[in-house]
Order: sequence, then structure tokens, then C-alpha cells
Amino acid sequence: MMGSETELKFQVSSQDMKSLRTARSLRPMGAASTEGEKLLSVYFDTAERRLRRKGISLRVRHNRGTRVQTIKTQTSGIPFNRGQWEHKIDGDQPDLRFMRGTPLAKLRTKKLRSALSPIFVTQICRVTRLLNEDGSRIEMALDEGLVRAGRKTGLISEVELELKRGKVLDLFQLAKRIGSLVPAKLAFKSKSERGYDLLADATGPSYAADQINLKSGMSTGEAFQVIGRSILRHVVDNESAARKGDSEGVHQMRVGLRKLRAAISSFAELVDDKQTERIESEIIWMTGELGSARDLDVYIKTKIEPLRKLRPRKSGLREFAGDLASRRRTAFKKMKHAIDSPRYRSLILDILQWIEAGEWLKHSKIRARRPVHLFAAKSLAQQFRKVLRKQKGVAKFDSRQLHKLRIRFKKLRYSCEFFGGLFDTRKMSHRRRRFNDCVADLQDNLGALNDISVHQKIATALVAEKTSTQHPRRDFAAGIVSGREQGEIETFLKTVSKTARKLSQMRPFWIR
Repeated sequence: MMGSETELKFQVSSQDMKSLRTARSLRPMGAASTEGEKLLSVYFDTAERRLRRKGISLRVRHNRGTRVQTIKTQTSGIPFNRGQWEHKIDGDQPDLRFMRGTPLAKLRTKKLRSALSPIFVTQICRVTRLLNEDGSRIEMALDEGLVRAGRKTGLISEVELELKRGKVLDLFQLAKRIGSLVPAKLAFKSKSERGYDLLADATGPSYAADQINLKSGMSTGEAFQVIGRSILRHVVDNESAARKGDSEGVHQMRVGLRKLRAAISSFAELVDDKQTERIESEIIWMTGELGSARDLDVYIKTKIEPLRKLRPRKSGLREFAGDLASRRRTAFKKMKHAIDSPRYRSLILDILQWIEAGEWLKHSKIRARRPVHLFAAKSLAQQFRKVLRKQKGVAKFDSRQLHKLRIRFKKLRYSCEFFGGLFDTRKMSHRRRRFNDCVADLQDNLGALNDISVHQKIATALVAEKTSTQHPRRDFAAGIVSGREQGEIETFLKTVSKTARKLSQMRPFWIR
């Protein structure tokens, strides 16, 4: 049986799960519920993970003596809307006859049949409720259990909301009601992904962004949704690392939020509405919460620690480093509080709703249907012209002008990431690599100049701070560090000026 599922998934604590089971506002429709259903699901793949690489999961679920084979696909970073094919089968092994008409059909060979084997299992105790939300029928599943891959296990405690019939907006409305009852955290990893992570020991603290691959036949609206989903997944995947104080996790989360703003800028004519303004305002708030922690972290690790190793006895460096470390701890504590706040949890859910069912879909129907490759070429050309215009005379720019230019290059670089795959002929690919390398080099050097400006402000504020005790040794050390950084500015400016001239002479990769 072919179909699709539109669902949201949330992580909750065991205690919060109990609250949801007894919540009066989540009572089922009549007797449409199950209590304590035991589900054992066995996931299959080849040793080379052929299904995983194709974005396909294959499982056989055991439930009360029956066996149900399920094939699912995931076409974006967020499992919000997935293809699904289910069939009852007789045995414990997958039945390849039911792979006809599914994404697995092309892989359906005798070789695949012999190569498939169980790779991990999930054991779930599920409570389901069929709920009515403004006329829409939504199934709420409360799942507790574990995923097991060999000797490795991971706990599962999550809420799944699946839209059975009705409007997507009602699904989000129910999700917000659950969020008002317990601190439910929107989660994007499916149970199959959790299993693959266990197999690969992919439990690292931070995650880099996945590559965005747009198809030339896509509409502009579809492309925006693919980009938005991928970026949002990048942000959410790094929450845990950032919360634990992992520097790279903070960086990756901040990059994701900045990419979201870049996407809003690139698709401005599509998403120009009040809802987008509210979303962007909240993104700016959260980026700021991450910013102070990131700036202090970079300052300490790139400037203070190397200098202390070179000059371990230098007067005041220890005191200066200690004060900065104290401020870093305070900044990370404030950042963690923001990540754990209801405001941030609401923001992530609001962003997903905006991507999937935002106001822009209503008022931009004609623009959203345009072919994305035409839109991309136009957007890149406009941004490139602005950059060329703004970079003239860069060698004489002050810190404020350099900061503005850096932002423009950052947006151009992110747009190249968003749209680059649409221009994949041999000549275009070669030009794209050269263009991207040049833009990345400019952004890195402008970023280094911006770091110097930020570090100057941090040091100045620290020295100017009024306390009952004076710190002449610390202030002397702050002056040494600032002086060293000031001496680097001219070199960075020369590199920026030279690379900017090189970029202005390049043939854009989006021109055939």
C-alpha cells in the first residue's frame, strides 16, 4: 500500500510523557486509542549501506503475531513529509515482491535479496490517541523504548504527531498545544537514523551542514523549502553540542541561523511578509545569544592561548586570560539558558511551520512556481553586481565598511552553496569551484579583520570596567594583545584588495 505521512516528532522526558498521557486536552476521539502496544521493528540494509545512501529505510515490524513490511523515503533533511509503502508479509524477512513501484524497485535483484540482513532493531511501547484538532484527524503516538545495534543501545522517548486527514496548520496547532503542556523539543532524526548513528558511532558533539542539491526542474518555492529544511536540520542537530559548551557546536548552530537569514535575503521577493519579518527578528535574537559566547571563545583560543604558550611569564597575561575565561563561562551559561527556553523551542517550530505552510505560499503562488534555475541565475547576478560595486576602494575601508562588505560576501557565498548544484556542466563546475574559492578566501580574510574589531571592543570594555580593584598588569597584557592584532590589519587588507580584483575579473559560473 503506497502512501505518504506528514508528521512531527518531539523528544520529551519520561516524566513529561506521563503528563501527556493524562492531559485532559489530549483526550482521544471516543475509543480511538491503544494502550501499551508492544512494537518490535527490525531494520534491514546491506553491509555497504546501499539503502541508507539512497535515503531509504526498510523494516519489518512485529506486532501481535503479524508482520508488516514498511519502506520509507526521505528527500530532505527533515522527515516532515515522507513516502511510505506498507504490506503485510508472511515471514520475518523482507519480501521483495512488494518492492515493485517503490524506490527500492531499481535495487530489486537476487544479489540484493542475499545481501540484505538485519542491522538494528527498535523495541517500543506505544500509546496512541486519535485526536480532533479543528476538524483535522491527527494521530498522537507516545513512544518509549530503545534502539539496539549489537551491544549499543539508545533510549527513545518521543511524541509523534501524524496528520491522518485535514490541514497542515492544524498539525502545528496541536504541536504548539503540546509545547504549552511540556517542554517538548522538536526532533528531526527518525528511528532509523538513530539506529544508523549507533552503527557508525556518529554521536559526535557537532555536525557540519549537509550539501544542498537542488534539481533544475524544481520550482522556486520547492527550492526554498529544500534549502530551509536542510538549514533548520543543521541548526537543530547542533543544539545538544552547543548546550554542552562545545565550541564547534556553537559555531555550527550560529552558521545555520545566519544561513537562514541569507536564504530570506536571497528569496526576498518570495517571502516578503509580516510572518517572515517576525521569524527573522527571532533568528537575530538567537544569533545574538550565540554570538557573545562564540566571540569570546575565538578570542581566547586564537589569540590569548597561543600568546601564553609563547610568553608564559609575560606580565598580566594570566590575569587577562582569567578574566576572559570568566566572561566566556557567563556567556555560555546565558546561551544554554536561551537554547533551553520556551522562546527558542517556539522559534524552531515556527520556522518549520513557516517553511512548510507559511503565508508566503499563499501570496506568492505565481512567483513560487517559476523554474528555480532562472531565479537562481538572476539572484546570483544581482548579488555579484552589488559586491563588485561595494568592494571598490576596499583598501581604505574602516571597520564598519569592512563589516558590511563581509556580510555581502557571506550572503553571496551561502547563495553559491544553495544554488551551485544547478550549474553542473563541466565548464560551469570548473568556474564554480574557482569562484567559490575566491569568495571563501575573501570572506575568511574579512572575517579575520572583523574578529580583530570585535576583540578590540572586548578588550576595551574589560579595561574600562569599573571595579574596586585596579588591574594594571591585566590592562598591560590587553594592550599587548591588541597591539599585535593591529599589526595584522595591513596584511589582511592587502590580501582582500588583491583577491577582490581577482574576483572582479572572473566569469560568473551561472552564465552558460
